[in-house]
Amino acid sequence: WEYAARANTTTAYYNGERTPDDIAWYDENSGSSTHRVGQLEANSWGLYDMSGNVYEWCWDWYGSYGSSSVTDPMGADSGSYRVLRGGSRGHSASNARSAYRDYDVLGYRPSSLGFRLVSSAP
Repeated sequence: WEYAARANTTTAYYNGERTPDDIAWYDENSGSSTHRVGQLEANSWGLYDMSGNVYEWCWDWYGSYGSSSVTDPMGADSGSYRVLRGGSRGHSASNARSAYRDYDVLGYRPSSLGFRLVSSAP
């Protein structure tokens, strides 16, 4: 998820150090509502709403990362919680940072949580 969200950037938000208002619906600009995808700026790979609007379930199990610097870490091999990424309309802008991770149990289904379908072409 983070690889796709960052789109070769290294800043906190994929639009650089500018305000997240241009790329993310979060508690200060969402009006506590979800919004149709594609109304804000896409990242440099053309992906919309990677930050804010709704958290996205990820395949990774939640666990601590190692202490060394890693590119595209996979997370734990197993666990009780799945990773949530991207932040949501009801949380602060800091939760919309590309590196931010949260977690919850698989049965958790609030309206602030979604998932993104991804397909790879041969």
